[in-house]
Amino acid sequence: MTCRRAPRRNQGQPLQNNPHTTLITPTAPVTAATHGGRAKCLQRLVRLDLPVPRTVALSFDAVHRIAQGDLPDISAILGEFSPETLLCVRPSSEDPDWGGPGAVLNIGMNDARHADLCASLGREAAAALYLRFVQSYAIHVARLDPDMFDDIAEDGASGLKATLHAYETETEEPFPQDPADQLAGVLRSMARAWEGTSARLLRQAKGAPADAGLGLVVQEMIPGVGQGECGSGVLQLIDPVTGLPQITGRYLSQSQGREALGAGTAALFLEKDARGPSLQDVAPDAFTALKRHASLMREKLREEMQLEFVIENGQVHILDGVRVARSGRAAVRIAVQLAQDGIITPQEAVMRIEPHALNELLHRQVAPRARRDLLGRGIAASPGAATGRIVFTSADAQAAAARREACILVRRETSPEDIRGMHAAAGVLTERGGITSHAAVIGRGLGLPCIVGASSMKFLTGKNQVIAADGRVLKAGDIITLDGTTGQVLAGEPEMLEAALDDSFQTLMGWAEDFSDIGVRANADSPADAQTARNFNAQGIGLCRTEHMFFEPGRLTVMREMIFAETSADRAAVLERLLPMQREDFTQLFRIMQGQPVCIRLFDPPLHEFLPATRGGQRELAEALGLPVSDVIRRIEAMEEYNPMLGLRGVRLGVTVPEIYDMQARAIFEATLKASEEGDPVVPEIMIPLVSAKREVELVKRRVDAVAAAVRSEQGRGFDFRLGVMVETPRACLRAGEFSHLTSFLSFGTNDLTQMAYGLSRDDAGRFMSDYVNQGVFPEDPFHVLDTEGVGELLKLGAERGRQTNSGITLSICGEHGGNPESIAFCRSAGFDYVSCSPFRVPVARLAAAHLAIGHQISGQEDETD
Repeated sequence: MTCRRAPRRNQGQPLQNNPHTTLITPTAPVTAATHGGRAKCLQRLVRLDLPVPRTVALSFDAVHRIAQGDLPDISAILGEFSPETLLCVRPSSEDPDWGGPGAVLNIGMNDARHADLCASLGREAAAALYLRFVQSYAIHVARLDPDMFDDIAEDGASGLKATLHAYETETEEPFPQDPADQLAGVLRSMARAWEGTSARLLRQAKGAPADAGLGLVVQEMIPGVGQGECGSGVLQLIDPVTGLPQITGRYLSQSQGREALGAGTAALFLEKDARGPSLQDVAPDAFTALKRHASLMREKLREEMQLEFVIENGQVHILDGVRVARSGRAAVRIAVQLAQDGIITPQEAVMRIEPHALNELLHRQVAPRARRDLLGRGIAASPGAATGRIVFTSADAQAAAARREACILVRRETSPEDIRGMHAAAGVLTERGGITSHAAVIGRGLGLPCIVGASSMKFLTGKNQVIAADGRVLKAGDIITLDGTTGQVLAGEPEMLEAALDDSFQTLMGWAEDFSDIGVRANADSPADAQTARNFNAQGIGLCRTEHMFFEPGRLTVMREMIFAETSADRAAVLERLLPMQREDFTQLFRIMQGQPVCIRLFDPPLHEFLPATRGGQRELAEALGLPVSDVIRRIEAMEEYNPMLGLRGVRLGVTVPEIYDMQARAIFEATLKASEEGDPVVPEIMIPLVSAKREVELVKRRVDAVAAAVRSEQGRGFDFRLGVMVETPRACLRAGEFSHLTSFLSFGTNDLTQMAYGLSRDDAGRFMSDYVNQGVFPEDPFHVLDTEGVGELLKLGAERGRQTNSGITLSICGEHGGNPESIAFCRSAGFDYVSCSPFRVPVARLAAAHLAIGHQISGQEDETD
């Protein structure tokens, strides 16, 4: 047998003109959309004059007809190859991720060919080729049970004899000897396997359309066994995890297909390696040729490729080239390096990275190869992974942090009182809640892995226990891992990958900022949040929730004193003690943002959130205030509301308890003057929350203007500021034209707006939302993906009516939707000026914005061409 590429023959000429069964040549009618990605890649390799074995490609239509029983001209296909050549058939789907039936090798092996190969390759090698084909044919074509070969322990000639006998016994007929019958059987089995129900459902789960087609390639076999150095392997020029330049892969002497990848210690390294023998040692010329081919493919195919190769007596043959599978961090490094090498443009590098893939770089992740011991699942509320010991209270989380011991805070649901514990914890797990619940929003802001709504687990917080989905009991101190990217709760401490914000990431983000045409700000509630936002090059702060500042230990008691104060004067006197703390908070924010805009939302939550809910906490408060416990309890009970999120909060507090907003406005203006002394001039933005009526804006604006005038007079210096409204009620959207002339900006709070538009509690909807999505009631969770039809219509109405009376008004969204690529597309098309999102979602939003701008530019160029 001659194991070299067969010469091109005249009988190939008619096949080359057939669009459905064609010899792959540089000009053959082959496309990925008609013949699949593998066939198209092989044609590209042929065009590069790489040593690709002779190949015939069958189109999607041809394979579909085969599945219906209409075979192509098998004789014509075989006529493209030398009579002595063995063949293999491989799948060629449009997208390699959609999979396909396994390759079948050594088609054409029969008793006569086996006898010939015994003479040329040796008895053992010939028997190995025949044995592999018989077993593959039996399982995939004859549909025999693989277990029937389990009792055959022998290799070589005796194993082959036993396998042939087992085949004949099971099928009651001898193994087919005609290569045409063999090839027809293989083509028919692979075509029918693709169109089977199980295969169709499996690929649809991977995103393939229901009518996705399969192509097949029939290729000359280079056996990989025989005299001299023979074998098979794979090679790529980069590390698939890091993306760093490194020749990786494996090679196995006397092997076929991808056997090298599962060969363990028998496989050789590629490059010289102190750990063992390498291909470079045993076949240096072949190794040099492979590196040269890989470099050429990288340059001409504009991608990092993995080569599947066979070596025959020292000569290299390239069987296939596929895009290197890669981690998110490797994808960024690869795209940037290709652009820096001039192989692709920076715009294309940006477009090659999916925005959501950046989460892998921004946070620790469970290593792809790590073993996962699953305890339960919940809603993936904040990405990243964290390992720690279970704690059930914020106090225990703070104690663990003091011991420098990582912990996971486990709660039924978190409240503002848990902020300190969340800051101390490595991750948060809750039984209740949805994508915009308290734990989720704060977790994303802190970059803290968080899983909410873990209803598959049972939380017995009274006993300090959690029951896993499989019944395992978890107690305080047990080590668990949260994968906030997938929503999985894992036992133990799997291997982790650290965050990777390297030079490649920074370069990509710089390009993204150059191309995007909508601003991206961050939601930041503390100096630490602001610094994170600054590190990610956010274009300012779009939402600072000031209430979180009041939960610090030294401030909470003062805040409670203010709540218990009986008169306006008493409240103002207590708030005087909070003023310097707020002023310092804002001064730090302004300094960190270095003159960039900072939008500060005035106090929003209902006051009862600052009061203790337990008897122990109420006794401590009574002692601190010097009041009887009964008085404290009565006051707390008097402040209870049936529906506090729709009660006395937001601007309603500003109108009825105006001393709070007066203090905050003074703190903002005094911080403005202080920060402006040392750096760029500060122009703060003050946002009024939960507005429903024009009169609310007028009342708050009048008091804020009065405070500004007082500070200017006292300080003897001027300053500017911008006043705006947080639009988060349907009525505010509908009546925006009535009050927009009083404001400089409208920032749409889509969390509350979605809640009110749907009549859904964002904290409770997670309990049934998956059922609603699965049954098609909603296409997506509206708290996770902006409802551009219903809520989107309210946004458009608010924007249009706001512009009618104030054409220069600034428009934005500052809900958690602001970090979603889908929401950014809507805002961009609606003419919004910027979006604001959690600090760790800023890079995702920036990249998504760049994608939209580049895509719009490309679309415009195509329209001009048309």
